[in-house]
Amino acid sequence: MAAVKPALQKESGRDDAPAATPHNNVAHLADALPRRVTQTSASSPTGIRPVTLPINQPRRETSFQPRVPVITGEATYRGAFPVHGTITGQLGAAGSVMTIKQRPKSGPTDSQPELNGELSFKDMLRISGHVAGKVFSYKGTLIVDGSAKVEAEIDVAVCVISGIVIGDVVGHERVEVGSGAVVKGNISTPALSIKPGAVFQGDCRMLKNGDQ
Repeated sequence: MAAVKPALQKESGRDDAPAATPHNNVAHLADALPRRVTQTSASSPTGIRPVTLPINQPRRETSFQPRVPVITGEATYRGAFPVHGTITGQLGAAGSVMTIKQRPKSGPTDSQPELNGELSFKDMLRISGHVAGKVFSYKGTLIVDGSAKVEAEIDVAVCVISGIVIGDVVGHERVEVGSGAVVKGNISTPALSIKPGAVFQGDCRMLKNGDQ
């Protein structure tokens, strides 16, 4: 009787091939996949640099350089003004401190007034922007910077002008007009000083001490 042939036989030429096991299959798949390029780090023994992700970091607002304040000093204001920037502080019925930081101007120089209304003060007030309306003080000194433009009626004790003033000016003690100043309006004061280089278009009325 002839010998029975085995049902399973090894194929010729594949005697030295390793048997298929789950471990070998995983190894073959890993070799077939593309490898990731990693950056080595001297501080990491495994050659993999740790990555730290930010968690719940507060969002910071874009900072800007605020322009020069419109007015500097303690004053009382009644009117409206546009704000293109940041307002910080407290505002109540009794009044309190408030800081306004406005963005630099990007439009034309002939813009709308930054303050348009009635502005009164006691001691000293410096204007460095564009103000319109009325400025009043019984005993205060008003300083108009060279970069300022005031389109208002001015009624103060002392007025020192270095910028542009369009409107009537009343200085109960004196009025000083700087060399680069431009005044378009009438001036009423007991003492007037106009330096060379200033532009004055209007009438001048010399007051006596005590005149209103």
